[in-house]
Amino acid sequence: MSGPQIVLVGPMGVGKSTVGALLAERLGCAYRDTDDDIVTAQGRAIAEIFVDEGEARFRELEKASVATALADHEGVLSLGGGAILDADTRALLADRPSIVYLSMDVEEAVKRTGLNTARPLLAVNPRKQWRELMEARRHLYTEVAQVVVATDGRTPEEVAEAVLDALELKQA
Repeated sequence: MSGPQIVLVGPMGVGKSTVGALLAERLGCAYRDTDDDIVTAQGRAIAEIFVDEGEARFRELEKASVATALADHEGVLSLGGGAILDADTRALLADRPSIVYLSMDVEEAVKRTGLNTARPLLAVNPRKQWRELMEARRHLYTEVAQVVVATDGRTPEEVAEAVLDALELKQA
């Protein structure tokens, strides 16, 4: 099966982009982030898409972006935090090797994301909203992933190393 060597899933702020770039460097391959693809294609920030067109429109764009990236990209791929909400996206991820759920607890999430206005789903009471998002999504992350790697208290380099170890991948 062609497609990405590693697909990273997990909540916003967990470090998918940072860890993904480190993994790509260590594996000697390209890195791609579906959120970045959406921003580039739309010419505006995700928060603007949410405000201007709503979450439903953003999820349509996200679904298309993920499908394209899974078909075209052969390196390390990071998906947006909510990408796994779509049943068709989860179906595309089924039976793919090397899907990694990067997890973190709520205190770590609040430290990392805080009141970041670029994260429209955490605009009000981020701690409560993050808990609610995770209650709705955790089982979906777990469902699609072959491996779960906790990021709490770890540097991005340590997380990348844990991912490679968990997947038993050799560095370039």
